[in-house]
Amino acid sequence: MTAAHIALIRFGYGPRLGEPLPDDPAGWLAAQISRHRPAPAPSPLPDLGEGFRLTAERARMPTAETQRALNRLVADELAAWCAGCLAAEAPFIERLVAFWANHLCISRRAGQVAAFGAGHYVRQAIRPHVLGRFEDMLLAAVRHPAMLRFLDNAGSIGPNSEVGRRRNRGLNENLAREILELHSVTPAAGYTQEDVTEFAKVLTGWSFDAETGAFAFRPAAHEPGAKTVMGRRVEEGEEGGIALLRWLARHPATHRALARKLAAHFFADDPDPAIVRAVEGALRDGGGDLGAAARTLISRPEALSAPLAKLRPPHDLVLAALRAVGAPPDRALLAVAGMNQLAQPLWSPPSPKGWPDRIEDWAGPEALLARADWAFATAGRFARVDAQAAAEAALGRLARDSLRREIGRAGSAQDAMTLLLASPEFQRR
Repeated sequence: MTAAHIALIRFGYGPRLGEPLPDDPAGWLAAQISRHRPAPAPSPLPDLGEGFRLTAERARMPTAETQRALNRLVADELAAWCAGCLAAEAPFIERLVAFWANHLCISRRAGQVAAFGAGHYVRQAIRPHVLGRFEDMLLAAVRHPAMLRFLDNAGSIGPNSEVGRRRNRGLNENLAREILELHSVTPAAGYTQEDVTEFAKVLTGWSFDAETGAFAFRPAAHEPGAKTVMGRRVEEGEEGGIALLRWLARHPATHRALARKLAAHFFADDPDPAIVRAVEGALRDGGGDLGAAARTLISRPEALSAPLAKLRPPHDLVLAALRAVGAPPDRALLAVAGMNQLAQPLWSPPSPKGWPDRIEDWAGPEALLARADWAFATAGRFARVDAQAAAEAALGRLARDSLRREIGRAGSAQDAMTLLLASPEFQRR
């Protein structure tokens, strides 16, 4: 069942101890796409209004209890995400959600709104569109308060707008720049600094309601008049901005950049150009259909046979390890702590580029030592789990005979499990 292990590792978070492998790995992956429903799943977590209410309460009267309540909102979101990945019946979908959340990343480091809004952002702006059209995802992401705050657009004001003339305040170009550079066409499209400035004018007045977090367009702060971005005329008002975002999402340069990033994420740091061309074609022919791109990825001949060439980043490694030892979803805080320990805290990338995805970014000497330390500590928590059984479940025939022998010779159950979790085979996806 090597193909089944490859499917679960390359396109998911690895097998769960005690759960059967799919008899038809290709069909198992395809069924996850066909069964997916775009509507946001009901969540027991509070909506954005609770975070804004607590933030306003803290501003009026800062108390330790209010801050603890805000911290609990964040902690509950982190735990819920990790628990969902540990128990996922459709792990390919979870991997896609994580990929797009990182592509259109926000960071909890960017202040309270981004911190308590991060989980809501992933649930409401990313997940519903993960197999839909990229333009819908891009628009939902840009209009979410976590993104508007993260990239400082909520206070961006047109210099010639009513508010701009009265307050002598101006543009913030951060959101416009990152949409062009990172989220859509990339510098390969040849846009200029003037295009960035004009785009920033298009996005003036795009803000949110400070009580509910709902998107709010503020005409009094919007730069009047038509603008021109990359040779395209953009009409004044909110609708002009929406039309421009949709055009950027459908641009051939966007499809090319997204295709390469997807292929690099699921196959290799430097992916086969044939895979990139196939995914680009699916995006082009489907008008940015992300479901078509996902189906193309899993239908490639290499999908279930090519060697696992990627290094698992900490997010993936921690979740895969906890699945391999059969950790239940209520141990999700172990995943949160592990990600912190291995320097990839959830939803906290160091810049708008998101977390890196290449071997050299995660394979430095200190990082590898930290992985070994974490593996040893985790093995101690699950020392009662039979390491040979875990190796068979997690890797099957992907495990070298020498690894199996070393696990069998280990001096303790903790050492045996450490050998598995720290092994080169387990570190790959």
